Amino acid sequence: MDIKEKIWLSSPHMGDTEQGYVKDAFETNWIAPLGPNVNAFEHAIKEKLGYAVHVAALSSGTAALHLGLQLLGVQQGDEVLCQSFTFSASANPILYVGATPVFIDSEKDTWNMSPTLLRKAIENRIKEKGVPKAIIAVHLYGMPYNVEAIQNIANEFNIPILEDSAEALGSTYNKKACGTFGDIGVLSFNGNKIITTSGGGALVSKDKAFTDKAIFLATQARDNAPHYQHSHVGYNYRMSNVLAGIGRGQMEVLQDRVDARRANFAFYEDMLDSFKEIEFLNEPEGYYSNRWLSCILTPSFEMRERIRLALQDENIESRPLWKPLHLQPIFKEYKQFTDGTSESLFNRGLCLPSGSNLGRADLERVADCIKKVLL
Repeated sequence: MDIKEKIWLSSPHMGDTEQGYVKDAFETNWIAPLGPNVNAFEHAIKEKLGYAVHVAALSSGTAALHLGLQLLGVQQGDEVLCQSFTFSASANPILYVGATPVFIDSEKDTWNMSPTLLRKAIENRIKEKGVPKAIIAVHLYGMPYNVEAIQNIANEFNIPILEDSAEALGSTYNKKACGTFGDIGVLSFNGNKIITTSGGGALVSKDKAFTDKAIFLATQARDNAPHYQHSHVGYNYRMSNVLAGIGRGQMEVLQDRVDARRANFAFYEDMLDSFKEIEFLNEPEGYYSNRWLSCILTPSFEMRERIRLALQDENIESRPLWKPLHLQPIFKEYKQFTDGTSESLFNRGLCLPSGSNLGRADLERVADCIKKVLL
């Protein structure tokens, strides 16, 4: 039996200029972390975000989250409020610094952190333990969280926000770029993201002291001395000049990649519009999602699985929505403020192939497979 060509969920999509920047790194022997590609990549990110921000290019989004927590003064014994409906990397760094996560469920309008439950959690933790040290809010699948409501609550209780924009480069809220709203923002350039450096991330802040300190810690926290002297624990978290060269080329096609992924979403929405069993997450007014992944909701876990397995049989990769962190074995014992929203989304939701390099025939193959299940 002939095996059909694989359709991936979200594969890397290279442009025309990445190899030139990488070649230049080799020809000039800038292979070490740091170098002109790193500087230029940071500048390109800053220029794209269109805000008075500073950028530190790092080895991963997880590294940026880890450093972000440290920069906000989170330490052992502190509590950090974290969106539950997200990838585990949003919460793992809380444990890296010895703090305790407190998980917050989602709202239905954006699938992101519920402002109502956030307020409830803060008031509860103040009564029982004290003011939480930070809030980790996530722009899930590229959809901005309710920035205004979350920010108002954070300001009221004087709690800083670590803005996880790992999936949201190119997304905006009221025409301002995601990654620029929190005290510290985090980006990811992992291989499956909207653009990629193979592996990489960035820490973003309007406060230059934060990015300067992040760069210091990310380069093994070496003191200013002629010999190697260290007064702080440091990390090997800086992005390499080679990978930053890939990033420079990718930044040049970012809007093209966003446009392509938004077109994928519109295609699925149009093709499946007549099936009442399928729901899509719409953009509220003022929200602009990069549609990193196109996601659907089905009526039940059983229907989700029928579709997922049918796609699998056709050699088409799909993936259930994130399993909420408060349901994960590693996190299930921690405090949670939930109402069942994210659990329902997980049980009923599916991510469809969304890469910017998909052709119309690929998208039709996916949609036709889903239709056969529903007909």
